[in-house]
Amino acid sequence: MVKRLLQRRALLAGMAASTLVPSVAQAEGYIDLEWEDLLPEDASTIPNALRDLLPHDEQMPLSSQQPVSSGVRTDWNGEIVRIPGFIVPIDYKGTGVTAFILVPYVGACVHVPPPPANQLVFVTTPTPYESDGLFEPVNVIGMFGVSSLSTHLAEIGYGLSADEIVPYRA
Repeated sequence: MVKRLLQRRALLAGMAASTLVPSVAQAEGYIDLEWEDLLPEDASTIPNALRDLLPHDEQMPLSSQQPVSSGVRTDWNGEIVRIPGFIVPIDYKGTGVTAFILVPYVGACVHVPPPPANQLVFVTTPTPYESDGLFEPVNVIGMFGVSSLSTHLAEIGYGLSADEIVPYRA
């Protein structure tokens, strides 16, 4: 009877958690995050169709055209997460990247104005990652948290200490 009650409580707690954060899944020791999960409630991302249509003057730094962030979420501070994205290299060791901005779409911060800070993650890794370039999608797994950082490319709202960086697989 006690065992059944404990199982029922665990089931109810799991159901409550999934109701509060329906788009986040826990699997294999990490939490799967999507870019929308990083936005505060009632905030929206730039629609995919508009990303390439944003006007920008080639002589003006793209970072100056970064939209203002609507805030960040602290729900996953200190948690191990997995998030997909594209690499914008910041620092190298040999030919491998050791620090980069993880962005939600190709060209962000480089060819088009950067997304808001709450849609950028600064990633560091002790093991250099041999990237195939800016068009390679990756999954990054590691400890996640809010981090206010400014680079020459953009203001960044989150940080991640990578344990693993692997090519993206759907």
